Amino acid sequence: MGPLSAEVDNVSIVPTAAKPCQILALLALNGDRLVTKNVLFEELWENNPPQSATTTLHTYIHQLRRQLGSALEQGSGKDPREILVTERSGYSLRLAGGDTDVREFIELGRAGTEAFEQRDFHSASMVLGRALALWRAPMLSDIQYGPRLAMHALALNDLRIAAVDRRIEADLRLGRHLEVLGELRTLCAQHPLNESFTAHFMTSLYLSGQVGQALQEFQRIRAVLIAELGVEPAPRLRQLQQVILSGGRPLADTGLVGAA
Repeated sequence: MGPLSAEVDNVSIVPTAAKPCQILALLALNGDRLVTKNVLFEELWENNPPQSATTTLHTYIHQLRRQLGSALEQGSGKDPREILVTERSGYSLRLAGGDTDVREFIELGRAGTEAFEQRDFHSASMVLGRALALWRAPMLSDIQYGPRLAMHALALNDLRIAAVDRRIEADLRLGRHLEVLGELRTLCAQHPLNESFTAHFMTSLYLSGQVGQALQEFQRIRAVLIAELGVEPAPRLRQLQQVILSGGRPLADTGLVGAA
């Protein structure tokens, strides 16, 4: 999760040219599933493929197979066509028991979410933390990509934000409000409209004895929401403000901390 990285038998198969990198990334994200030529055309050339698109795509596939072949010669010696497979209408990358960090992230995210929903906050924090540790940088940060990879990157980033949200709430419910305070300060600066992160930040400030700053954070996001979107904060966030004003217990309500 970050720059493109792919290995076969511990040998890198990442090409140097940009468009073969796009193809490899898209095939890996759809591991063991067909990626049609039309989808590849859209990724590589959006709505304006050249007349030579089919021939050029074949050339890129040949380059990838040659890269695979070089790696396989040092290891299993398998035919690269058994890994990068030509299908009737496109291509598929057969992982053959291998895995991708994207798959691992999704599986860990599901397991962490299940633990969270069962109120096993220790397991949720640990498993979601493992999932998030797979992110080394923004998705595919070292390559320029087209619309198909952009959709994958956006969807995965949404899952990452959700995993961060659940992991932080799990930590708050474990009494780790001081440990997450700095992280939440950064997240609120990076995502000034995210009401859930703001709710977590307000809660961690309040539980750390910084009541005034917690209320200032509510006023900050309220001003931003009104200025940029013309809306008031969500009811749960307003309720959290009232709990703080009354000196209540924000974590007593399972639905109060996550305000989005």
